[in-house]
Amino acid sequence: MSFLSIYARVLRQLAPERWLAIGLAVANIAVAALQFLEPVLFGWVIDTLSGAAGRPAADVWADAMRILGLWILIGIGGIIANAVVSLYADRMAHRNRLTAMARYFEHVLSLPFAFHNAQHSGRLLKIMLQGIDHLFGLWLNFFREHLATTVALFVMLPLSLFMNWRLGSLLIALIVFFAVANAWIVSRTDRMQREAEEYHSQLAGQAGDALGNVHLIQSFVRLSHETRMLHETIRSLLSVQFPVLNWWAVLSVITRAAATVTVLAIFMLGTWLYLNGQASVGEIVSFMGFATLLIGRMEQASSFVARAFFEMPALADFFNVLETESTIREKLGAQELGRVSGAVEFDNVSFSYDGRRPALQDFSLKVAPGTTVALVGPTGAGKSTSMALLHRMWDPQSGAIRIDGVDIRDATLASLRRNIGVVFQDNTLFYRSIADNLRVGKQDATDADLVEAAKMAEAHDFIERQSDGYNTHVGERGITLSGGERQRLSIARALLKNPPILILDEATSALDAVTEARIQRALKTLMAGRTTFVIAHRLSTIRDADLVVVFERGRAVEIGSYDALLAQGGAFAALVNTQQAGLLQGTEIRRFLDDPAAGDLPQPA
Repeated sequence: MSFLSIYARVLRQLAPERWLAIGLAVANIAVAALQFLEPVLFGWVIDTLSGAAGRPAADVWADAMRILGLWILIGIGGIIANAVVSLYADRMAHRNRLTAMARYFEHVLSLPFAFHNAQHSGRLLKIMLQGIDHLFGLWLNFFREHLATTVALFVMLPLSLFMNWRLGSLLIALIVFFAVANAWIVSRTDRMQREAEEYHSQLAGQAGDALGNVHLIQSFVRLSHETRMLHETIRSLLSVQFPVLNWWAVLSVITRAAATVTVLAIFMLGTWLYLNGQASVGEIVSFMGFATLLIGRMEQASSFVARAFFEMPALADFFNVLETESTIREKLGAQELGRVSGAVEFDNVSFSYDGRRPALQDFSLKVAPGTTVALVGPTGAGKSTSMALLHRMWDPQSGAIRIDGVDIRDATLASLRRNIGVVFQDNTLFYRSIADNLRVGKQDATDADLVEAAKMAEAHDFIERQSDGYNTHVGERGITLSGGERQRLSIARALLKNPPILILDEATSALDAVTEARIQRALKTLMAGRTTFVIAHRLSTIRDADLVVVFERGRAVEIGSYDALLAQGGAFAALVNTQQAGLLQGTEIRRFLDDPAAGDLPQPA
């Protein structure tokens, strides 16, 4: 985005309050106009007094009072216009700043996993905070300075030519110099400033990454290494930023010098014109005041360009995020799903994350309502991918997924996901109370509902042992709880949602044997009458599944019941035999460690 296009977009954000913005613009123009009338009035006073010789004192006094009265009216008008701008511009800027933050926040949260997998949360947070701060500053300065400066340059400058074209030509020359100098410096430093902004984003990402993994840093004694990496990025940033600052410092010096030279030139030319009878003292005084104000406005314009130049890359990042379109698009007029019965069909579905390596190939499966389906296979075989496609974290490149005969791409995202409950393998929690985390599954759940769900998930007892029970805050991402405790809360959250379709992604992997047995009983109650997909590596947990799907390299190589696939002697049977052999060998190893004289250590097959 170019400088002007970004600035125009900043102002377009005020469209919902366009009438207030127009009113403030008019008030601002009035402030600028009235301010530039003051030197003219002062010149009239000087001419009136200097020409008083030979005139009756009463006439001189009357003329002076008329000018003074007009000056007072203009001053009152300026005060009122200033009060309007100061009061309402600040309020409008603050309102729209928070509105922009909310819009950015909502938009980013709606973007799919594909976007978030390629971004760091620290960078996205930095873009939001910097972006809204810059928007606020530009909105406020537009009504306080920028608009008045524009009026000064494009309206008052022609008036200076009307007052005295010889003196006005000096101001035109100065403005041309300001414009050329600013444009030249921008062209010289634009690329370097964008590079500096990238380093700022990198710093935010590094800091966020380190703060989010402080336990890892301390455990592996990486404090000095992480600090050194941060300092290296800072050095790289400064090596790019300092040349930019040098160029803009040079611009500040030469424009200030040019302004000083112009004022001196106006004074010298005005003196010559006076001596030659081509200008009065009042005209020269008026023009000097007028020129001083105009030069001040030009210096404000130059200062604005410099400040905005440093802010534009961050604003470009802000708008780029807002313009990022979701790859998971809801169709116009998408169907609102009620509570579905749970019939699921994968119809020749294929998907790739990077467009090169297939994560899922030609996957077809029909699941009747209330069926429990186990998805097994090695890591990366396509199990979790198929389930991510089911609740539209991504969309397949080919094929279709249907629920109750409806293509999920034809349904609204909200109604689709209301019908699906997920217990993730990596269970994370909000930095909120346990009760708030459970209510993610059901916003209007009562305290009794929370307790019932927690008891079914074997979580109630450990919650009661917390310092504040259900009101206990769990720390960032649930860091104050163990992995098993977080997993039980995640299961309780899904129980509370009470969906017709359930996805259990290694839902009991972080639990001890006793708790796992209890939760398995609770899950059997939950799974009754629901369509359930169970992603499991421990095959002993899926004996009761109605259907087993075996994945290898993105393909479903075997589909059938547990016993049928075991009797078939194929890929599933090999997985079961491998796990049983591993369990047996682990038992023998533990026996050997307890009693080395009992026999030889088992050798791998």
